[in-house]
Amino acid sequence: SEFIAEGVVLYEEYGDGERDTYYADGQGIATDIPLVVLVNEGTASASEIVAGAIQDYERAPLVGSTTFGKGSVQNWVPLSNNHGAVRVTIARWLTPKERLIHEIGLTPDYPLAVVTQEAIDNGFDLESLGLAEDQIVILSATDVQQGKDPQLDLAVQVLTEMLNK
Repeated sequence: SEFIAEGVVLYEEYGDGERDTYYADGQGIATDIPLVVLVNEGTASASEIVAGAIQDYERAPLVGSTTFGKGSVQNWVPLSNNHGAVRVTIARWLTPKERLIHEIGLTPDYPLAVVTQEAIDNGFDLESLGLAEDQIVILSATDVQQGKDPQLDLAVQVLTEMLNK
């Protein structure tokens, strides 16, 4: 990992209980610089592995919304006569502190959900986010057109506060 100096980055746990362990190689180029990791529901798979290790080692805070939760290893098994394939899950990923990623995702240290007014007008339930009112930002159509990004703004604020300490 470019961000973790040493230690476990990932456990890959198989159905039979066997486990592969992956370690940082100690060659990372960004292991001691100030860092904030911006995550959201689009953060999935390998990016969740990296974010989970960074969070577990308290290397940097995660900012944004809960990640996607794709933390499994799958094999493709072709069907006979090339009539498709079946995807079989063979393992799951765990963070260095043995937190399960799959179907759960990672919860940011600084949670902030962004919802468009259009989504609310179409019936989106803000309570389904499970966040406090001050952890949700509602963007108007104009905000979206202007490219406003409250999660990025919060990440910059958190990083600025870290640098000013």
